[in-house]
Amino acid sequence: MIIVSDGARWSAGAVARTLGISPTTLRTWDRRYGLGPRTREEGKHRRYDDIDVARLRRMLELTGQGVAPAAAATMARGGVGPVPEFHDLVSASDRLDAPRLTRLTTALVSALGVVEAWEAVLMPFLVELGERAEDRGGGIGVEHVATDAMLQALHRVGDPVENGRLPALLASAPEEQHTLPLVALAAALAERGCPSRNLGARVPPAALLSAVRLLSPSTVVLWAHDRAHARSVPLEEVAEVSAVLLGGSGWDGLPLPEGARRPVSLRDAVETVFIISGVPS
Repeated sequence: MIIVSDGARWSAGAVARTLGISPTTLRTWDRRYGLGPRTREEGKHRRYDDIDVARLRRMLELTGQGVAPAAAATMARGGVGPVPEFHDLVSASDRLDAPRLTRLTTALVSALGVVEAWEAVLMPFLVELGERAEDRGGGIGVEHVATDAMLQALHRVGDPVENGRLPALLASAPEEQHTLPLVALAAALAERGCPSRNLGARVPPAALLSAVRLLSPSTVVLWAHDRAHARSVPLEEVAEVSAVLLGGSGWDGLPLPEGARRPVSLRDAVETVFIISGVPS
């Protein structure tokens, strides 16, 4: 059966030479971003047509302008308009424009996906706000507005239906008020169809243990920014029921249960939850 358009004529090697990129890059963009040939002839090497090449050329232009690869690929495929940029977020936060911040964050997540948006833009943005607040001796209100906008945008990603053992239970340490990283993780998991439950901030030890024993999740993800908060988490008891992932700097230097894992990024945390839980990714 032939499923090829009349205009398909470019070999992968020819495309790579024409665009001045390596065949490896071409294969990566195909596998990771869906920018390969849209049609193929069964039993033969895939061929690029002029539209395929035009999309790849657009991808090159956008990445050359500093657009993140995932966003550039989405735009090259014609999926969305311009992706909100870092300075857009800073400008909205300076004006305490919460509605615009929420819209910008929602558009960013929609264009890039949760993980890419978080690691490439949102985390650097939060760091920038923190540094500016420290330099100016204030700015806490700006950080609160930005955080609330991000929470609203991330909560919109969805809530997959649970089917079988809960893959992940998320919770902050007792007295730990930071929840945004856990909400980002929940959204990143949900985006890929993996359900989780988030107990939120300041979870008392007894409440945490009760939830763990009731739900018996594959993975318990615990967030602690402060070591004093991390010390009061009943890690050994939790580790008897579920695999444990620990996020935040509060765990630095503390004795940890055997097998406890420290993800180095949101992407790492998502992949680790999938590996432990066995949920198809």
